[in-house]
Amino acid sequence: MSRAQAESVIKNIIREISQECASKGQAVSETLVAFMVKAVVLNPANQFNVDRTLTKDDVQKLIRLCVERLMDNRSAALDTVKMQVYFDMNYTTRSDFLEEHRRVLESRLQPVVREITDSRARTREELESLYRKIVSAVLLRSGLGSPTDIAVVREATAALQSVFPQTELGSFMNLTKRDKERQLLELTMIVTGIRLFNKECGKGGEGIDDLPAILNEAVPATTQSVDSEIQSTLKSAYKYTALIEEMHKKQPREGPSIQLLKESLINTRQHEAFLRIILNDVISCAQQVELLENQLATRMEQLQATVQSKTAVPTAQVYPQFIHLAQLWSGFQDEMVLLSVLSNILASLEPFTRGHKELFSDDVLNPYLLAGLEIVTDEERIQATAVPEQRVNPKDFRVENREWLFRETTKNFSKLPLMYKGYCAYTLGKYDRLLVPANPEIGVMRYRDHYYAFSNKEAAYEFSQSPQEFIQLVAEGAKRSPELIQLLELHTQFSTITPYSQGRDAGKMVEKPVTKCESGTQTDTHFIDSNIVRSYEWNEWELRRKAMKLANLRTRITTSMQTNLSNIRRDNTTQVYPLKDTDTQTKTDGYSNVPQPQVFLAGLRGGGMGVPTVMTKVDLTIDVDQT
Repeated sequence: MSRAQAESVIKNIIREISQECASKGQAVSETLVAFMVKAVVLNPANQFNVDRTLTKDDVQKLIRLCVERLMDNRSAALDTVKMQVYFDMNYTTRSDFLEEHRRVLESRLQPVVREITDSRARTREELESLYRKIVSAVLLRSGLGSPTDIAVVREATAALQSVFPQTELGSFMNLTKRDKERQLLELTMIVTGIRLFNKECGKGGEGIDDLPAILNEAVPATTQSVDSEIQSTLKSAYKYTALIEEMHKKQPREGPSIQLLKESLINTRQHEAFLRIILNDVISCAQQVELLENQLATRMEQLQATVQSKTAVPTAQVYPQFIHLAQLWSGFQDEMVLLSVLSNILASLEPFTRGHKELFSDDVLNPYLLAGLEIVTDEERIQATAVPEQRVNPKDFRVENREWLFRETTKNFSKLPLMYKGYCAYTLGKYDRLLVPANPEIGVMRYRDHYYAFSNKEAAYEFSQSPQEFIQLVAEGAKRSPELIQLLELHTQFSTITPYSQGRDAGKMVEKPVTKCESGTQTDTHFIDSNIVRSYEWNEWELRRKAMKLANLRTRITTSMQTNLSNIRRDNTTQVYPLKDTDTQTKTDGYSNVPQPQVFLAGLRGGGMGVPTVMTKVDLTIDVDQT
């Protein structure tokens, strides 16, 4: 059977199981059905041979077993699988949450933005309608008030007119579509900053919620809710662990089977793991809110110092501050969205734990099963093994290919990728899927590049003697309880099960499956070089015709006509003759220097009335050779 045929058979099986469950009143998703099909085939008790093609009887048996497991409403194992599938489909990282939220917001705003960018308003009424649409787009994008509230619209319009008056619509209409979208975004941020600053000054802020105050109340309340849920889940886990340990030590008591208790314990531990992820995200929200509050207070002080009581402030100084103020407020809005999503996920996880809580209620456990039992918490277990005598001494373990690591000698000890999510590797194999938290302080064993932790020194010794045997026992237990594959991150051993979770430090429990497809490319076998000269002419008369056409163009001018529709996109051209490089020659001026004549007349004043005047002429001209 080819791969395509096998996929078609699997899809038909999943579809038939979904339809049969729906006919019995149980709606199941295809993801859950696909996981259940793999889990049923993987369980050795069902005797499916994965190395051969399924027969018609095998398919009918597979469908029947899957439907039976999916219709069991009181199965804690099924609740755990449903919880894992739900978390896989609804939880992702903080950045992905916010990115998806922004994408949805932009998609909802796209029709309004398109009406603005595609508008061809010309008349006064059309321009006023366009301006109102811009105000609505600014309000919708900022999220500060409803566009149907008249007071909010008036305040936003006044803020927009101070930045972008209606007289600027002509310049706005001449922009390209991308430039219009960019200017709308910038106007939104500036108007948002102005309204927030006016709210701080007590001069506006109509319809603007006090997000910092709301978050300061919501974040601690959510943290307390998650923490109380964790404590309640751990309380149930401690009771189940005590009962299972007692049943392994002595004869089973009358009451529920040990199988049901182990399935319930796995459910509580999986619920605890998801709750701790949500708690970490809520704590990150609290830290981010505190950081944003400090930045918001600093920005408000800077704006107060910039504006003060001035009637006019340069836009280059105040607009960037308004934009930064809007960005900070957008951060508060993101935290509100993220906190709402986390609260919804927290509330949606609770129904998946209701089955074992109803089956093993306090009225059932306390009077009968827990009488005389010592219930030990995880902290008490770790404290009991924290004494120096309980630490592993590598000299006592004379086994090759084993390396023991301790906090004092290993860097980043707390970040070691422990196998089985930090549960005791020995207890998981020895007591068949019993989840007991390990204490890495007593020593961590490295075996084949994997790190194993244990609940006590004796468990470490037993595991180190034959680690491969215990690893195989854990794998066999995971086949009977496939929900352990996700909880303990055993995807490397079960490649047929799509992994849900990744490393704990990554803050991400969902890993998207690797998508593969068959693709091909086609190229020419032989490439032919093309050397065709398109301007070549063999006919001399054709060449003469082109030459005459070019000669006639030298005495012609190019004219154009402009209409109302083409005045924006007209092309202006001018035809000129190229300048010529010419020279002209003129006469040169010739000249020579000659002495300037100078004559001095002496005796012109005379000697008196009785003495005749005698004038003497003296030539003072310098000779040519002396010049």
